[in-house]
Amino acid sequence: MYGSGYGLLLLNGETWFQHRRMLTPAFHYDILKPYVGIMADSVRVMLDKWEQLIGQNSLEIFQHVSLMTLDTIMKCAFSHQGSVQQERNSKSYIQAVGDMNYLFFSRVRNVFHQNDTIYRLTSDGRLFHHACQLAHEHTDQVIRQRKAQLQNERELEKIRKKRHLDFLDILLCAKVSMWWQKCREEVQSLLGDGASITWDHLDQMTYTTMCIKEALRIYSPVAGVSRDLSKPITFPDGRSLPKGIMVTLSIYGLHHNPKVWPNPEVFDPSRFAPGSPRHSHSFLPFSGGSRNCIGKQFAMNELKVAVALTLLRFELLPDPTRVPVPMALIVLKSKNGIHLHLRKLQ
Repeated sequence: MYGSGYGLLLLNGETWFQHRRMLTPAFHYDILKPYVGIMADSVRVMLDKWEQLIGQNSLEIFQHVSLMTLDTIMKCAFSHQGSVQQERNSKSYIQAVGDMNYLFFSRVRNVFHQNDTIYRLTSDGRLFHHACQLAHEHTDQVIRQRKAQLQNERELEKIRKKRHLDFLDILLCAKVSMWWQKCREEVQSLLGDGASITWDHLDQMTYTTMCIKEALRIYSPVAGVSRDLSKPITFPDGRSLPKGIMVTLSIYGLHHNPKVWPNPEVFDPSRFAPGSPRHSHSFLPFSGGSRNCIGKQFAMNELKVAVALTLLRFELLPDPTRVPVPMALIVLKSKNGIHLHLRKLQ
């Protein structure tokens, strides 16, 4: 792998524990509350762009959503000013991340590419190296700028007085139409015209949240997770595995297991109705246990904001001539994009 070090995802042992403990305060609900407005602003920029493109036969939304999420994380994590959705270099960053996603998955399936030296000599290896450079240059530049700002005592004092800290500040300072209609009605009853959306609204989106979770179950963002056993393990049925074995959990398989989820291919939001009985580890879109996704609450909040504001402005219907073809890389994607017909409401 190219890169200058390990992040939280790949660290282990005491170092992982220290980093996780340092980062956890950044995801406390008091920190996340003010981000709802930032998320809403980024979503509105995306929806404004959609209005300009609505005359097209159908709109490919994956790139738009990718830029919107990048815009949100840049503002929340790095206090970025402006909108990356309007910046040309942001698209090259998105492309670089996409290239790394595909190339990594391609590499692990080629036995000859496991050696770093050999891989660097291949065309894929050179492309991967270039994509890594672009991605690192983007984040390194943001971090350098923020560090420079933090050298200024006035800026430090301003940060201490802020109602919320950005993630980077913390690190550096220590049936399709039927269920959409029901979601829209719920959102309209809570938000009206959507001029203002707050943290408190998110917990009241009961049915919309049920639908989001059911979508995450059917289309698991991450297909599986792997762990190297640090010690032997014996399962309840008596079978055991030795230390050092890599164990892979198929999250997609779990979410589509008929013994866990009856009729697993059917979209049924009622599975997630409040009080519905299910095993605590039957639904793992953000993994589970101590190494679950540290940003899961942030991600769920962003999903709720994006879905709510989109439903208030548009009716969305799939393009039957361009049905998405799921492709499991590091994260689930579509080979042919995600094409939707949009109709402006009101």
